[in-house]
Amino acid sequence: MPHAELWQRHRQVMPSWMQLYYDEPIELVHGSGRRVTDGEGREYLDFFGGLLATMVGHDIPEITEAIRAQAGRLLHSSTLYLIRSQVELAERIAKLSGLPDAKVFFVNSGTEAVETALLLATQRRRSHQVLALRGSYHGRSFGTVAATGIRGWSATALSPLAVTYVHSGYRYRSPFGHLDDAAFVAACADELRTIIETSTAGDVACLLAEPVQGAGGFATPPEGFFQAMKAVLDDYGILLISDEVQSGWGRTGRSFFAMPGSGVTPDAITFAKGLGNGVAIGGVVAPAGLMDCLGANSISTAGGNPLATAAGVATLDYLLSHDLQANADKVGEHLMTGLRAIADGCPLVGEVRGMGLMIGVELVVPGTREPAVAATLRVLEAARQRGLLIGRGGLHGNVLRVTPPMTVTVAEADEALAVLREVLTTVERTEESQ
Repeated sequence: MPHAELWQRHRQVMPSWMQLYYDEPIELVHGSGRRVTDGEGREYLDFFGGLLATMVGHDIPEITEAIRAQAGRLLHSSTLYLIRSQVELAERIAKLSGLPDAKVFFVNSGTEAVETALLLATQRRRSHQVLALRGSYHGRSFGTVAATGIRGWSATALSPLAVTYVHSGYRYRSPFGHLDDAAFVAACADELRTIIETSTAGDVACLLAEPVQGAGGFATPPEGFFQAMKAVLDDYGILLISDEVQSGWGRTGRSFFAMPGSGVTPDAITFAKGLGNGVAIGGVVAPAGLMDCLGANSISTAGGNPLATAAGVATLDYLLSHDLQANADKVGEHLMTGLRAIADGCPLVGEVRGMGLMIGVELVVPGTREPAVAATLRVLEAARQRGLLIGRGGLHGNVLRVTPPMTVTVAEADEALAVLREVLTTVERTEESQ
């Protein structure tokens, strides 16, 4: 079926607020490795990975076979019964998290994972006050939207939480951006303490934080940022929840989960996306003292179901046996170096940042720091036309998101860099001529 016809049908039955990429949206119908094919037969190099969910790549035999085998046995039983693959996966995640006496609760998405973490923290602290980072994104539900610090993703001002926003560590547009790393971190920590003292009632439940902000354009704080923030939180007994829906599983290259990799042990970690390599799964890992604080019954009908956890076990096995964290570090550094070389000769690029295979390229009007939103859309479209799929994010929607599956090769990175060099140069010339 032609894309135009499917798009017309989509508009008739799907919500108008469901965002689609491209002037003429495409349907992806087949994938292998880091390549995908659309419904009209066009092949692309996938450097967005299904919004980071296709973490290992498309049609990985070990994962596909595990899903197929489980589908032939049993699809669903509910969490009212023992599920062997769920227990096995929880055991591995608990150990890999580095959290003491850890337990795991599985759900179906990152949104549900964050909702669960907020439920635990607010119950444990007996407070609905929450701190969140500016530029954050935590999900589409009522509670997670309340803790999302990007206007474009905040569908309502109504909230079950009392949320106060603090500095995210994003330096490019920060009033503290002119400071060196140590002074910048100190200023952010001082601001956090001031906000707790002046803008809350004191008994705050938690700070909810992405170690590297996803929809926020991969804002990446300097070394020592979360250590300084955690020191302030500890003075008030405030819990720290690390939202690793996008940064988990070694994608940053530095550590399996990004927050512990920064030298900080959070009170809970949320996860989702890549664990199922496209199969819906999410969850929370936390010490028993926090996980067991609920006094009422709770289940997740489909959370951690046999199919999803079989996919999770296979994905984790593949990830670890192929040392994909090391590959994310190596290829991510190669991409970062290449993108910064492009930026040196392209005034359209304001900043290249990120960790591992979470890379953001912020586009600005040349000679300024004004967000180049229209140019970002043109780059996204031009890259697709040249066979490369990337994403878009940032507070203003002017950040390119480069997030290939963690099996990506150096040769594929060079292929993407060649496309981005051509596209960025062409779009910049167009901007200058207008």
